[in-house]
Amino acid sequence: MLVKVFGAAVRGIDAIPVTIEARADVGIGFTVVGLPDASVKESQERVLSSLKQHGYDIPRRKIVINMAPADVKKEGAAYDLPLAVAILAASERIEAGSLDKYLVMGELSLDGSVCPVKGILPMAVMARTMGYRGMIVPEVNATEAAVVNRLQVYGVKNLAEAIAVVTDATDAIAPTEVDTRAEFEASCGVFECDFADVKGQENVKRAFEVACAGGHNILMVGPPGSGKSMMAKRVPSILPPFTLGEALETTKIHSVAGRLRRGARLMTERPFRSPHHTISPVALVGGGSNPMPGEISLAHNGVLFLDEFPEFNRSVLEVMRQPLEDRYISISRAKYSIDYPASFMLVASMNPCPCGYYNHPTRECTCDAGAVRKYLGRISGPLLDRIDIQVEIQPVDFDDMATACTGESSANIRERVAAARLIQTARFSKHENVHCNAQMGTKHINEYARPDKAGFDLLRNAMMKFDMSARAYDRILRVARTIADLDMSETVGAEHVSEAISYRNLDRSSWGGGGSRTMPFS
Repeated sequence: MLVKVFGAAVRGIDAIPVTIEARADVGIGFTVVGLPDASVKESQERVLSSLKQHGYDIPRRKIVINMAPADVKKEGAAYDLPLAVAILAASERIEAGSLDKYLVMGELSLDGSVCPVKGILPMAVMARTMGYRGMIVPEVNATEAAVVNRLQVYGVKNLAEAIAVVTDATDAIAPTEVDTRAEFEASCGVFECDFADVKGQENVKRAFEVACAGGHNILMVGPPGSGKSMMAKRVPSILPPFTLGEALETTKIHSVAGRLRRGARLMTERPFRSPHHTISPVALVGGGSNPMPGEISLAHNGVLFLDEFPEFNRSVLEVMRQPLEDRYISISRAKYSIDYPASFMLVASMNPCPCGYYNHPTRECTCDAGAVRKYLGRISGPLLDRIDIQVEIQPVDFDDMATACTGESSANIRERVAAARLIQTARFSKHENVHCNAQMGTKHINEYARPDKAGFDLLRNAMMKFDMSARAYDRILRVARTIADLDMSETVGAEHVSEAISYRNLDRSSWGGGGSRTMPFS
């Protein structure tokens, strides 16, 4: 007897349908074709043990299984459950029932219990798109799949419960239901870290507000203990709230990577990823023999924090240049080609010199002359060109640390950031692939970010006085446009340009020049 059970395979962050065809003929044997990997071939032992544990005789027939399409490699143990159901139906141990109405995925243990698998959410999205009535998934993955509405999701603990669903004996098993929109709206806006905990550093907090309002990348330069990491961890608390579409896309990425917690539902906080500086290029951008999203994709719609920026291997940093510009990463290998989304806000921090105390108000820098520029030279010009805001941080003095007063809360800052983003959303509604000021090209800058005469004169004088590079011109105007949006101003004035200039510290020719210990950008 020939039967078909339907499953799925993950490619990138989306799922594609996989049809598992099983045929039982005269003879003895077990063959799986259709480009299965080693873990799929090993499923025979897990499946047969599970059948025996649930009282089903091992079919003394020749079982041939084809996994179509045959040109797509089938990876992982998630096909155990559909294989077991297909074998039982093909050998007439169970009625076919509603096999054609469900998408079935799950890993089996030797005792027949169903273990969780990765990538359930994109599979659920595909199942609804293709018109399936529902899904049969591991109980741990049920709430994740139930995020997709108009889809009956049955979370099963073992093989017997899965058989009950496909044979329409579902009285004892209720589908999992999740009110996605209500839970999403109730969970948004709850953060453990708040900018109210940060004492002093008002200029740096303002720089973060501008960066979040316009989606700009930001680099902090300061000595050890000045609060760089502390403030970076609080950036998600002032970013605009997740939209439901952004939350779904971000959750799909983490589902594919297996990073969701047990019983997880939709993500409601923007991700914050902070890889160590010893990370490899593949771990950062994704790929590998079994392709998986990297750190830049796990930070999609959130923050990628790179602490000790110059300590990262140069080859690791250089692979970020394309995704920083295009907002996605294309990975091409001999056996596959995959695109992963990578629209993240880069937050980087570094010491000003190898010893860490260049420009420190109380401690003397012990580095040789020129060491500051050599240290900065570890970061290539094209990469630095993609960082709009560069801000110096000085240690907090004792009076600021000792004060009992708290700073402005993240909620207040977030309101201003969200209002500025709404202005940008309306501004770029007719422009494809441009959603915030940081994504503006030269055409958009000339249309939306041209300052008034006083602003132009100020910018000209600053570029000449500080000998700024040409790359600073567009960056300053992008940031000035964001500052004007925060002020609810339609025009970019001299005050907006002035503040934007103050965020281009590393572009000034005096920075680190000749090993000077004097403050170069007062």
